[in-house]
Amino acid sequence: MSQIVGQGRDSRWVALVVLCVGMLMIILDGTIVNVALPVIQADLDFTQSGLAWVINAYLIPFGGLLLLAGRVGDLVGRKRMFLGGIVVFTVASLLCGLATTQGLLVVARFVQGIGGAMAAAVILGMIVTMFPEKREQARAIAVFSFVAAAGGSIGLLAGGVLTEAISWHWIFFVNVPIGLVAFGLATRVVPGERGIGLRGGADVIGAVLVTAGLMIGVYTIVKAADHGWVSGHTLGFGALSVALLFGFVVRQATVAGPLLPLRILRDRNVAGANLIQVLMVAGMFGLFFLGALYLEKVLGYDPLRIGLAFLPVAVGIGGLSLGASARVNARFGERSVLIAALALVAAGLALFTRAPVDADYLVDVFPSVALMGIGAGLGFPAMMTIAMSDATKDDSGVASGLVNTTQQVGGALGLAVLATLSTSYTNGSIAEGAAPLQAMTGGFRLAFAVAAGLVMLAVLLAVIMLRQPKAASEELVPVPVPVG
Repeated sequence: MSQIVGQGRDSRWVALVVLCVGMLMIILDGTIVNVALPVIQADLDFTQSGLAWVINAYLIPFGGLLLLAGRVGDLVGRKRMFLGGIVVFTVASLLCGLATTQGLLVVARFVQGIGGAMAAAVILGMIVTMFPEKREQARAIAVFSFVAAAGGSIGLLAGGVLTEAISWHWIFFVNVPIGLVAFGLATRVVPGERGIGLRGGADVIGAVLVTAGLMIGVYTIVKAADHGWVSGHTLGFGALSVALLFGFVVRQATVAGPLLPLRILRDRNVAGANLIQVLMVAGMFGLFFLGALYLEKVLGYDPLRIGLAFLPVAVGIGGLSLGASARVNARFGERSVLIAALALVAAGLALFTRAPVDADYLVDVFPSVALMGIGAGLGFPAMMTIAMSDATKDDSGVASGLVNTTQQVGGALGLAVLATLSTSYTNGSIAEGAAPLQAMTGGFRLAFAVAAGLVMLAVLLAVIMLRQPKAASEELVPVPVPVG
């Protein structure tokens, strides 16, 4: 990164590093918790389905508020929104670390998601503004993309190290000094700009509708394991969720300043890439969440070994997303690369359905996580390029926000579905007399099979819906940047 800083004649490259530090903290927090979940579950007495809320309480406000946060950033100034988000995120991290009850942890995670959305929504727009020249802009976005892609995978390892060496509380406490440093540096080196003013308007009602609809939807799925899929509770709350989301769509079609102009969804690449991302991320979050529980509860791994077990995912994403993916995309085209990458991810999930009670890591786990790392490292950059390829200058900010939103929504909904299916199968098997360890493993296998099916559906949609972006290789793929 020092080489990057040295390339600029002004403070823009230093500002880029500061923005990337803020983004790394936010992205890393989305996965660092996964490795510590078994310890958190035991310490705070969560059920397996209830444990999903430790993740979902972060993902839902993050995904639901990204579009609104981006719009408010345009109104009041992106730097102000970024700094406010860092403050909210850092304070919420402190509360998460201090949590001694389920309720406090879940509420603090929700506030963390709000802060994460506030900061993350404006970072890419600030980078584009700081680097208007196309080649410099491509180099800056390459660094940002690498941090965003690799940060989640690094969190898996960091979570294991912190949980094993100190305690799970420190996976949150570690954000406090990082947040303070990022805030202090950002106030000095990140350039500020005037917003267009609050009279420009922000669709707060739309943000409330989409966030409430998603939150109730996830709640409905999680509680279906307790109440039954066709119970009045499940059907009633499910209908309320659908009604709220339908209300959001209607409002976007009629309000003067929508959060999500529906016209951008008429483009096959924009709509297809975002739908594919929902399915892909749903499958991957299933592996990270349930895979961590499988390694701990069935194989007896401690948090550090769980983090190391997922290291091939971090290496694959980090190693391929910065340089190799751009060259592969230029050679074969983003559409072809994405289809192949999705197939690798699906294969990795399918292999995990063989997971036995007495698994050997090199035989039963490593092939799955290695395929996942390669597939994700190649797939995410190709998918981002396709999703943004047809966006006009006026719609590029909305298209970028939509990509971030579908990523978080896919993770939250996928996690809720897979965790609930796994819990329901395990409880049913135990009720029929199966040994607890066998029943638990069977539940994990079912979830991995469904996750693989979701990603295979994504492969089918990619074949049917997507078109190769015109001149994407020359215009939109970030130029690799030396990092050292």
